[in-house]
Amino acid sequence: MSELSPNHIELDRCLAAQVSANRWCVAFSGGLDSTVLLHLLKAWSTAQANPNLPELIAVHVNHGMQAAADHFQRHCEVVCRAWGIPLSVHKVDVVNSGSGAEAAARTARYTAFEAELCPGDVLFMGHHLDDQVEPFFLRLLRGSGLQGLSAMPVQRQLGRGQLIRPLLSMERELLRRYGVRQKLAFIDDPSNAESGASRNFLRREVLPLLATRWAGYRQTVARATHHLAVAGELMEDAQPLPQSQHNLLGDPGIEMDWMTSQPIEGAMNCLRRWLQSAGHTMPDRIALMEFVRQLREANPQANPRFDGSGYSLQRYREAVYLLPDSREFAIPPAIPLGPGETCAVAGVGALSIVPAPANGFAIAPGERLNIRWRTGGERCRPQGRRHGRSLKKLFQERQIPPWWRQRLPLVYLGEELLAVADVWLCESSRLGIPQKASKGLWRLQWQRNSSAFD
Repeated sequence: MSELSPNHIELDRCLAAQVSANRWCVAFSGGLDSTVLLHLLKAWSTAQANPNLPELIAVHVNHGMQAAADHFQRHCEVVCRAWGIPLSVHKVDVVNSGSGAEAAARTARYTAFEAELCPGDVLFMGHHLDDQVEPFFLRLLRGSGLQGLSAMPVQRQLGRGQLIRPLLSMERELLRRYGVRQKLAFIDDPSNAESGASRNFLRREVLPLLATRWAGYRQTVARATHHLAVAGELMEDAQPLPQSQHNLLGDPGIEMDWMTSQPIEGAMNCLRRWLQSAGHTMPDRIALMEFVRQLREANPQANPRFDGSGYSLQRYREAVYLLPDSREFAIPPAIPLGPGETCAVAGVGALSIVPAPANGFAIAPGERLNIRWRTGGERCRPQGRRHGRSLKKLFQERQIPPWWRQRLPLVYLGEELLAVADVWLCESSRLGIPQKASKGLWRLQWQRNSSAFD
């Protein structure tokens, strides 16, 4: 095993290709891997004697999930101060949406990294060869498919910058020997010593046993994961993702005609990739297969639903939609809102009363509206119609999805209903009739929190 150094041929080639970047950011936890990476990049930059190299900074994410989290942060501050490297610290709130604490921490961490990166920045991460191999075995034992078993990419886009893993082909032992040789101080995360965890059992018990028979198993597994990644790319090229459609309130979905025209395995694979492109974790294969089967076989009036880790899918009419997170919404009390004011409602979005260039309702000086929610029995006569109808009938008519019907904000002045969200203006005493003392007409502007989808 060759020794690791700043002029290691693979590291040197990687860094030389990034000298035109805006900044070099290093994900710095204070552990062995990121400490070695930060030291290597500083040593490489110093050896170049090139004043035009990108600025080198460290980025530390404090998850606050361990009692020692602040100690980890202080350690990183001490190291960076000693090495003369700027440190950017992000304290995050880890929200477990059902996918587990580790996945929730990862989501919060990568969100912080994306917030840090500016256009042209590179974020270097200290993942190494063992970080490729260990997840492969864990996912294999969970029955993961082609995508789950594929190699971790050396480089990919992350927010406005690029994520690069320059140590990905190097074994952890190589990094450990470099750290010892350079007398580097690093944090040993106490969770690494908990052999009850599956990953640590694999690392401490299983993989050393494999090494006694197949010494080069890491490189062999890495080649296999690369082949799987290539196969996955070819499969994606052969079966492109379906075009997303959106319902009236902006939820992204896939047409049922497309879902039923594909072989079941093909439909499942594309649905998984479609979810992943929206940043969601891969659903369990068996549960997803049952959902796809229900979509194909259920009565057309049925609305099968699938609840994943932090997201839900549900059929409505002729499409399957990605729903907003229902756990964010609880019916709030009435909210007073005046012209030019904005309020944010969890699970609904941002609501504002803004000037209406054409149709709108009049508000006299000093008057304030109330934003309310359905309690039952509400009626509206939409602008231009001769007869009023119940909101239930109007929702069915405009195909308002069931998961939004309780969330639609209702605009009241006193006890008079002026508007149903931004969908209908109701015939009222204030519709399109500016009062002398008023400054024109107003309307509700609603920035919905429907599921983001690229």
